[in-house]
Order: sequence, then C-alpha cells, then structure tokens
Amino acid sequence: MEQNVLLVEDNAATRFGFVRYFSKDGYDVFEASTLAEASMALATRHFDIMVLDINLPDGNGINFIDTARANDPNLPIIVVTGEGDIPLAVEAMKRGADNFLTKPVDNAALSIFMRKTLEIGIMKQQQSARKRLEKKDDFFIGVSGAMLEIRDLALAAAASDIPVLITGETGTGKGMLAKWIHQKGARSGYECVELNCSSLRGEMLSREIFGNVRGAFTSADQDRKGLLDVADRGTLFLDEIGDMSIDVQAQFLKVLEDKSYRRLGDIKLLKSNFRLICATHRNLDLLVNSEQFRQDLMYRINMMALYLPPLRERRDDLPALVSHIMHSLGSSGELLSDEIMKMLYDYSWPGNIRELKNVLERALLLTPSGAPIRRVHFENLTPSRIPFLSQNQRTVQDVEEAHIRVVLEQMGGNIDRAAKSLNISRATLYRRLKQLNN
Repeated sequence: MEQNVLLVEDNAATRFGFVRYFSKDGYDVFEASTLAEASMALATRHFDIMVLDINLPDGNGINFIDTARANDPNLPIIVVTGEGDIPLAVEAMKRGADNFLTKPVDNAALSIFMRKTLEIGIMKQQQSARKRLEKKDDFFIGVSGAMLEIRDLALAAAASDIPVLITGETGTGKGMLAKWIHQKGARSGYECVELNCSSLRGEMLSREIFGNVRGAFTSADQDRKGLLDVADRGTLFLDEIGDMSIDVQAQFLKVLEDKSYRRLGDIKLLKSNFRLICATHRNLDLLVNSEQFRQDLMYRINMMALYLPPLRERRDDLPALVSHIMHSLGSSGELLSDEIMKMLYDYSWPGNIRELKNVLERALLLTPSGAPIRRVHFENLTPSRIPFLSQNQRTVQDVEEAHIRVVLEQMGGNIDRAAKSLNISRATLYRRLKQLNN
C-alpha cells in the first residue's frame, strides 16, 4: 500500500531531490516549505510519516513536534538537522521524534531510516490497540439465549466493515455494544469517535461532524477538524441518529455515497475511511413514515441491525448482570440477600441496565464497608414509585445528604474524622451540613 510522507523542508532543491527519489520508491510525498503549510497539511490529510527540518522560515521544527503529536500521537517523525546541531537533534528526540539525520542527507540512508521509523509507528499503533483492549470491558453481553444470539451477531459485525444499526430503549447498553464491536474489529488500533446527535442541532451538528475552515462563520477564528477527520481508519459512532435533523441527514448521506466531504466554508474535497455504527432508541420506520428521517439514509445505515431488548424482557440475565456490576463497583453480588434479589426480579426497570447500575451504586454508597446491604436501600423499587436516579437532579442531593449522614454516624459525629473520610475540608463539610439543614 502506498504510504504518505509529509516533507517539511524550505529548500526547494532538497525537496525536488527527495520527491524524485522517494516517489520511485513507492511513497506519496506531500511538500511543505513552512510550518504553517505543514500544520494545514496535518489538519486535512493522513500521513504515515513526517520528515521534518529543524530550521524553517516561520519557526523551529522542534516546537512543531508537539503540534504533530497532538494531531496524531503515533505519527513517526524523522528530524533533519545541520551538522553542528546535534544538541538540537537530541532535544528533538526528547520532545518525541523517533529518529534524526544530519545534513547533507543521503537518500539511500534516509530510505533505510524511513522503513525502520515506519516500523516504529506500526509498533506504536499496535501498542495503543493493546492498551485499549486491556482496558476494563464494561459491556456484559449476558447469558440468556436472546443475548447470546446478539453476541454472535455482534461478533459477525465486528469481523466485517458494514454499517451497523443498534436499536433498543434508553439504558440498554447500545453505546457499550458499539464500542465492543469496535474493539473486536480490525480497526481497534484507531479511534472510536462518538457523537450524540440529540445534543446538537443544525449547523452545530454539521460543524462537529465535518469541521470548518477559518472564516466559515462569525466565530470561526481557526481551522477546525471534524469528527470525520478524527475517525479516519477508525469507527464513527453516531448515537441517537434518529434525532439528526433532515438537513444534516442529507449532508451525511452524501458522505456515505461519495466517501468524501467538505469542511464548512471550504471547497477542498476530503476523504475519510471510517467504519460507521449508529444507535437510536426511536423507531426509524415511524420516523420515515412521518418524513422525519430519510428512507435512503436508513437503508444505508441499517445493513446489519442489532436489537438490545429491555431488561424486563431478559430477567434470566439479572443474577449474572448484578454480579458483574457489583464486581465492577468493587464489591460482590453475594452481599445481596434472596429478599433483595426478589425485589430486583419483581421490578420493571424502565431505565434498564443504566438504572440497575445506579440503584446498586447507591446501595453500596449508603452501606458501611463490610456490612451487608439492607432492604431499606431498595425501598424505591416499587411499582407505584419512580426509581432512584431516574428522577430529576434532586435525587443527587438526596444521595449526598444520605451519604454525609451515614459517614457522620459512623464517625460518632466527629467533624474532623468525617471530613477526612469524605475527602473534603472541615469548612466544606460545615457548609454542606448547613445547606442540608436549610
């Protein structure tokens, strides 16, 4: 596969010789004579390696390493310096360069350096992928027959590159499943970029997806990458795509059809090789019928559909799910009595797994270390009452008040010890108590 090289060098003759030599070697070389041009190139294209001169007309190449690393932490960088600038080369290595050469540069020697440095870049990407995979996997598939079928479908989705649409009620774990599919797939070494389409509307959503150039609108004082840039070679996860406005749907459909896009205010056509995963709690068929969602876009994003059933329809998963959540919270599911488990079984869980986690977290929060969890901590789980943490912001205050009072009781009313246990100052604790008592 042809590899893209960013050459940052102000000497035209040097650039000409480099391009002529390395183009024959199978590289696609992009030339930049200044740091400003290099910065623009990094913002608009993907590069496999950068060859960077230190002394440039608009600044020092060493300082530009930070800019390049912020854009792509794994970008291999070779620094080229004058014969008397060895200390600068050492400084460049400390700042994140992978290799350096002194002028005059022999292209054959540079070719060897480039191959070795590209190998370093691949190793960095693999290491990043391993770190992502080693991170705690919070998504629990389940043990019921329905969820094991979903696991098989999700693994098939991960092995392919086709668009996936995940549907289900709020709180069923659609976002976690999307990330799980990304982690199990061939693109796991690259970013999984998430955007909730319900949080932004119209032009704001377009700016987030496509990015913009300086001057595209009143507040656009600099070029800004969009999520399509960041998701290149990785996965773009659009959560709540059912809330995407019609005008943005049309723009995004064109991206899927042409595999290209333009930033707001720009005429330059850009490309992004991303894998698409979408999720929604809404019925897209009904939205299509009411002309709130484009039918052609639905066909594009719905090539593989995964439906996550609500918790009330998969009660067989409840014991294993409770155990998984309790362990993830640093406790053990064995602390729950049969009486409490029956309460969990009998409850309808309108907020699904998210609500279950909040309820268990609250119970642990209000339980002294080592003590059994009591039934009183689950009294809200009755059909006639809205469950805890599915209410408004007031419930957060309730948790804080209950937790402070429990800690104070444990510490025998000692303010100093209670403040230390809560990891807040005495003054803060007094202020909280005053607020709670008002």
